[in-house]
Amino acid sequence: MPTATYRLQLQPAFPFAAAAAAVPYLASLGVSHLHLSPVLEAVPGSAHGYDVVDHACVRAELGGEEGLRALARTAREHGLGLVADIVPNHMAMAPRHNHALWDVLREGPSSPYARWFDIDWEAQGGRMLLPVLGGPVGAERDRLVVDGDVLRYHEHAFPLRAGTEGLPLAEVLDAQWYRLAWWRLARTELNYRRFFSISELIGVRVEDPEVFDATHAKILQLLAEGVLDGLRVDHPDGLADPDGYLARLHEASGGRWTVVEKILADGERLPPSWPVAGTTGYDALRQVDGLFTDRVGAGELLAAYRRFAAPQTDRGGDWAATVRRAAYKVLAHELAAETDRLARVAARLCASSPDLALRDRAPWALRTALVELLVRMRVYRPYASGDAAAVVTEEAAEQARHAFLVPEEAGAVDVVRRLLVEADGAADGELRTRFAQTASALRAKSVEDTAFYRYVPLLSTTEVGGDPGRPGVSPEDFHAYCARVQRDWPLTGTVVSTHDTKRSADVRAALAVLTECPERWARLLAEVTLPEEGVPDGQLAWAAWQTVFGLGPADEERVQGALLKHVREAGLYTSWTEQEPPYEEAVAAFVAVGPCGPPGGRVTAFRKELEPHVRANVLGTALVHLTMPGVPDVYQGTEGEYRTLVDPDNRRPVPFPPEAPGEKDTLTAAALRLRARRPAAFGTTATYTPLPADGPASAHCVAFVRSGEVVTAVTRLSLRLAEAGGWRETRLVLPPGRWADVLTPGREFTGSVRVAEVFERLPVALLERTGAG
Repeated sequence: MPTATYRLQLQPAFPFAAAAAAVPYLASLGVSHLHLSPVLEAVPGSAHGYDVVDHACVRAELGGEEGLRALARTAREHGLGLVADIVPNHMAMAPRHNHALWDVLREGPSSPYARWFDIDWEAQGGRMLLPVLGGPVGAERDRLVVDGDVLRYHEHAFPLRAGTEGLPLAEVLDAQWYRLAWWRLARTELNYRRFFSISELIGVRVEDPEVFDATHAKILQLLAEGVLDGLRVDHPDGLADPDGYLARLHEASGGRWTVVEKILADGERLPPSWPVAGTTGYDALRQVDGLFTDRVGAGELLAAYRRFAAPQTDRGGDWAATVRRAAYKVLAHELAAETDRLARVAARLCASSPDLALRDRAPWALRTALVELLVRMRVYRPYASGDAAAVVTEEAAEQARHAFLVPEEAGAVDVVRRLLVEADGAADGELRTRFAQTASALRAKSVEDTAFYRYVPLLSTTEVGGDPGRPGVSPEDFHAYCARVQRDWPLTGTVVSTHDTKRSADVRAALAVLTECPERWARLLAEVTLPEEGVPDGQLAWAAWQTVFGLGPADEERVQGALLKHVREAGLYTSWTEQEPPYEEAVAAFVAVGPCGPPGGRVTAFRKELEPHVRANVLGTALVHLTMPGVPDVYQGTEGEYRTLVDPDNRRPVPFPPEAPGEKDTLTAAALRLRARRPAAFGTTATYTPLPADGPASAHCVAFVRSGEVVTAVTRLSLRLAEAGGWRETRLVLPPGRWADVLTPGREFTGSVRVAEVFERLPVALLERTGAG
C-alpha cells in the first residue's frame, strides 16, 4: 500500500524515459509510489492522455510497453512502485485512431464493437450523429472527398459502408451508419453519451462484462505482472453502474489499492460499500484550504466584491442563485441532447406502464419535472447502493412543483420522483441510470465549469470539490473530518494540487490571506481600477486582480490565457461556442494595461508586503497535507514553490531535480521521509488526536498528534495573529516524551512549551518523538 504518491503528468514532451531519469530524485523525496497519468494509447500529441483510443496498447509516444516496463524496473531499483490513472468512462471520438469506433461507423449496430459505445440507435433514424463539420453540410460539401473506401474531411477520415463508395456524394452521405453534421447540432441532436459536453469523447459501456474485459485486459495484465501496483479511476460518476464497476474491478485486480475521482459535496459521504481505498482527495483539499481561510473576513470580502462589481444576484452575486441559473442554462444548451433523451425515456416509460397512475403525462411536463429536479441536486448523483430519496429529496420535489401553473400538471414531479426513488424494473433502471449520468454531467458543467467563473469574491474557494457559498473551515470541523477519515478511509488519497485544479495550492494559499485584510484589498482595487483603462466588467476585473495577486510577477501570456478561459467558461459576455471578439479584445487590453501593467505592480507590491503571511499559509498547507490522515499525492513540482493557473498552465513539464530548491522543498522532503521512516504512525492502525493550544492566541495554532509519535503544528490566520499582538504566552502541551524538531534539526522540546518558541524559525513545526521525557 502506498504511503505517499508523486503525480507525473506524462506527455510526448515528458515520456516514460524522462520519468525514469527523475526516479532517483523522486525516491530521495520519500514517496513510495509514482502516480502516472493515463498510459494507454491516446490521440497523437495529446498532452494529458484522457482521450484513449486503444485499451490494448501502452502509448507509443510515451515509449510503449517496453518503456513503461523499463520505468517500472528503475522505480523498483529505487524502492518505488507505480500507480496508474485509468479512464473507464470514455474514449476519444477519433475514428482514424480508434479502431473499435472505426468498425462501428463502417458496420453500424451489427459491429461486434457496437456494444462498446453508449449510442442511441433509435434516434437520428438509426444513424450516429458526428458533429465535425465547420458549417452546414451544404456549405462544406466541396471539402468532403471520397478516397477509395474512406470519406475525408480536412484531417478527419471516416470509413464508408461497403458498396457505397461509387455513389454520388449526397447518396454516399445518406448511405452511411453515421451522419456528418455541423458541430453546432451536437447541442440538440447528439445521440451518443459523451464526457460532460465534450463531443470528442464518447461514452463506453463498461457495465457490459465483455466490454469491461476488453478495455481492462492490458491494465489488469500490468497489475498481475507487477508493473503497476495501484489505480486511480477517472470520473466514475459518468458510468451507468459505478457500484458494479468498482466491485468487478476490485475482484479482477486482486484488491489492489484503488482510489476514485469522486467529487464529494460538502457533507456528502463516499458510499461505504465501495471496495476502494477512498477518493483521489478533493474533499481533503476543501478542508485544508478552508483551515487557512478567515470565514468572517471572507464575508467582508464578499460584501466588498458586491460593491465593486455589482453582479446580478443569479449571475455572480449570490452563490446558490448563480448555481441554479447556470444549471438551467447548461440543461438548455450544452446538455440539451442529454435532457431530451432522458425525457424520451421517461415519456416512453409512463406511456407503456401497466400502472395507470403513471399514464397521461405530457412529455413537456415530464421534461419540466426532470429539469426542475436536476437543477436542485446538491450532490453529483445517486447510486444504487445509496438512498435515492435522500438525493432526489422531497424538499426538491416541493420546490419543483412551483414550476407548474396547474397543480394537476405538477403531478409529473411526483411521477418522476417515484420512478427515480422507488423503481425496480429494467425500464425504470434505464431512467435512473440516465438521470444519474445527466446529473453528474450537469453538476460538473454548471458548478465547476460555469458558476466557479461567475461567482468570484474569493477565487481560492472556486476549486474542484469546493463550496464557495461556505468559505472557511473551523479547526474543530477540520479535526472532526480528519478523525472520520482515519476511522473510515485511512488509505484514501489526499491532494492540494492536481492537473485539474484551477489554481495551484500555493496560489490559493496566497489568495486566502485576502480574507484577513478585506478592507485593504477593496481600497487597493478601488485605486488601481481606473475607468480610463477600459474595464470590461467588474466581475472580470475583480477576478483579474486576484489572479495577479495569487500568481505574483508572471508572464503576461500566462495571465491572458487563464483569463480568456475564465470569461469563456463564465459565459456571461462570450463563450467557447459564441465568441464575442470585441469583448475578448477589451479583456485582453484591460489585462495588459491593468493587472499586467503598472497598476499590477502595486498589487504585486501588496503581495510582497504580505509575504510572511503568504509563507505561513503555503508552508502550513503543505505540512498539513503531508501529515493528515490519508495517502498524500504530491503533484509534479509542488514539493517546492509552485504557482500555476488553470490548465494547460498547470500541465507544463517541470525540471527534475528542481532548479532552485527552497524551504518548501526542505519541508516536503522532511515530512515524506518521516512518513517513510514511521509508516505505522500514518497507516491504517494509526491514530489522530487534536492537540489544542492554551492562551490568548490559541485559535491561531492548529496542531495534532499522529499515533503518539509525530506532532504537526501550523500557524493559522497569521495576519490576524500579528494584528492581535502575536503569540504572547500561548502554550502547547506536548504529549509525554522528548520531541525533536524535524524541520530544524538540533532543537528539542518537552512538556509545556511556548508556541512562540516552537514557531521561532518557521511558521510551522513537525516534531518527532525520540524518547521518554
